[in-house]
Amino acid sequence: MADEFASSVDYGLTLAKRIYYGKNQSVLAPKPVAMSKSMSMSRDVYLPTAPMVYAVIAEPSIVDNPDIPSYQPYVYGRCDPPALIPLEMHGIAMEVDCYMDTAFVTVCGTWRVHCVMSSGRCDCRIAIPMGEEGSVLGVEVDVMTRSYYSQLVTMEDTNDREKVTKAKDGCFLKCQIYTLKVPQVEGGSSLTIKVSWSQKLLYHDGQFCLSVPFSFPAYVIPAGKDIYKREKIRLNVNCGTGIEVLCKTTSHPVKVCYCNKFNFNSGYKVSGMVFMTFQEIGRWVGKLGFLYEAQVQTWSNADFNFSYAISSSDIFGGLLLQSPPLHDFDQREMFCFYLYPGNSERRKVFKKEVVFVVDISGSMRGGPLEDAKNVLLSALSELNPQDSFNIIAFNGDTHLLSSSMELVTKEAIENASQWIDINFIAEGGTNILFPLNQAIEMLAKSTDSIPLIFLITDGSVEDERHICNVMKGHLTNAESICPRICTFGIGSYCNHYFLKMLSQIGRGHFDASYDADSIVFRMQRLFAAASSVILANITIETLEDLDSLELYPFPIPDLSFEKPVIVSGRYHGNFPNSLKASGILADMSNFTTELKVQEAKEVPLEKVFARRQIDILTTHAWLSESKQLEEKVAKMSIQTRVPSEYTRMILLQIDKGKQASESVVTLEVYNKSDVPKMVDLNSHKIIFLRSLGIGFGNLIATAENVRHGPAKSKLSEPADIILKAASNCCSTLLDRFCCMCFIRCCSKMSDQCSIALTQLCTGLACFGCLNCCFDLCMSCD
Repeated sequence: MADEFASSVDYGLTLAKRIYYGKNQSVLAPKPVAMSKSMSMSRDVYLPTAPMVYAVIAEPSIVDNPDIPSYQPYVYGRCDPPALIPLEMHGIAMEVDCYMDTAFVTVCGTWRVHCVMSSGRCDCRIAIPMGEEGSVLGVEVDVMTRSYYSQLVTMEDTNDREKVTKAKDGCFLKCQIYTLKVPQVEGGSSLTIKVSWSQKLLYHDGQFCLSVPFSFPAYVIPAGKDIYKREKIRLNVNCGTGIEVLCKTTSHPVKVCYCNKFNFNSGYKVSGMVFMTFQEIGRWVGKLGFLYEAQVQTWSNADFNFSYAISSSDIFGGLLLQSPPLHDFDQREMFCFYLYPGNSERRKVFKKEVVFVVDISGSMRGGPLEDAKNVLLSALSELNPQDSFNIIAFNGDTHLLSSSMELVTKEAIENASQWIDINFIAEGGTNILFPLNQAIEMLAKSTDSIPLIFLITDGSVEDERHICNVMKGHLTNAESICPRICTFGIGSYCNHYFLKMLSQIGRGHFDASYDADSIVFRMQRLFAAASSVILANITIETLEDLDSLELYPFPIPDLSFEKPVIVSGRYHGNFPNSLKASGILADMSNFTTELKVQEAKEVPLEKVFARRQIDILTTHAWLSESKQLEEKVAKMSIQTRVPSEYTRMILLQIDKGKQASESVVTLEVYNKSDVPKMVDLNSHKIIFLRSLGIGFGNLIATAENVRHGPAKSKLSEPADIILKAASNCCSTLLDRFCCMCFIRCCSKMSDQCSIALTQLCTGLACFGCLNCCFDLCMSCD
């Protein structure tokens, strides 16, 4: 799907050369991004790296300047798939709110349909690239006489279930690029679009790192030298810790400020502002606030990156309490417990006994297995001399490197490398239970180290619930430090909820890669977090007096240098005034720290932890096959606007004028109270979108050893796939013809002469006489 999208943009940029910007020399057409030879070989350069909007061109004949109609030769036929012409962007503003390890991003921008004649219409495709573990929270569109806004619903919320299940629009190009379509927008009109999403902050070297896609290509710059262009970025950071926050790096020249938030609906009102240079002051207790605002010649060509650290030399933690909002269906009290590793280099990490359990079934052949081999060899080289390891390769059978754990030596690593080359051959089926049992047995006698199972797979198996129950039995009865299970899923055919449940049972971590180019990075990051544990067997004391308690996740995972511990939950009863967190350090001594309990007045806990709680509850709903838990997830999803496996996103269309009063009330409630207002869906025009869930694996694809690869579905709906009406020679013209030189010539002729020449050239085009025009124009540009 990503390749189809990139190819359509490539063709759209070529098709946009039909647009004539007039004789006035002060008006210049935007130039495409200059690409190196290596970049031009890959179509990934045409994938969006910031929120963008594209005109969906099925009929090339409508491509023209809506302000300056030109004499164009008529182009017969249709584009299959439709071409995508990036729209000109006339304004952009972004606000980012960071709480704990979660960021909420809102982008508001204006785009103009500059490439379709004023009498024409086209669909407009919105593309939303997001950061780490991004979740789309909302989309609002305002265009001419109508507006749209997104809403999550369950299957029971609409009577038209057939349309829901057959929805073709709304999908991910890649794991973090979401796209959807706005129908039939008039040429020359403007779209004001507001999109919001949540994403994770990465934690590395004691710093929280934020990266938001905000790199716009040159071809979205409006044609014209004197067009006013302004960028705004507002960043708010609230760690909730009450400890000093230190700014580290930033990609844009932000300034520290104290101001109100943007009002995206009535302009950008900023009041009570105090500016100081970023170098002078960039910190105050627990909070940060920054503003970047500039009038620019070109839009931002770099992602917005920001990093900060919490000033502490040792392990520290705290606990936040908060009452639920009035609209919350769950009226139990909320809390959040956190532990950060600090920046002390004196803390030692645990010794490790690692068993790598690697899927070598037929579907892993090619890139996935080669990437797994490379990461495995890299991980072995990073182990310490006191560590030990083993490797189990599995398909329908299992293959062991050794019958017992091997100490890390140069010779042992070389032997393992040779063994991997011989045994890592992708073939056969998938059997996960037997190799996991073998790994558990190997690690049963661990006493003064972290026993770690590192499972890598790309498939699903029928006995997944049984595997979870077996592992739960093994780990519940284990003494001291039980084996940790870290899981890594490749592609969409494996059951990611099964892998999440395994990691939760084993106090480990989970990660996944849906794109081939991210397997190595994400797998290395997962191993780094799992192998840098400094505090294990973490418990929170003095909670016995509570009437009820839910923890997400439970049991509590270990604290490592690359992964802080953040646990949320709900409770009934009176929370104690003081708490203690305890655990075991790497030298096997006990560790205890006092937790400061405070009210979380400015941290919306229900929003911050919605994504992880929905994931955990979905995992338990899958394991227990509980309809009650599924309904609970659906309610939480609709309330927090976080997509789930049990909800679907729709676009509601509101026509201005006829339903003006209703529209204003609905949108006002939607924006101001931050509570999704459920309207009567059957009385509105609805665009049904595809499910945003990742599903529960694909047993058939696994059994048939279908290789992980790009999605087969298309952006275009079946109704749009129409045979070209023109003959083969006209199709050649459609693919190759460029009329810029023709337009330049016509601009110097009389109207009658131009019309006659247009008709003549259109007729000659069928004989392929104008094919050379494309190559000549390309060389001139």
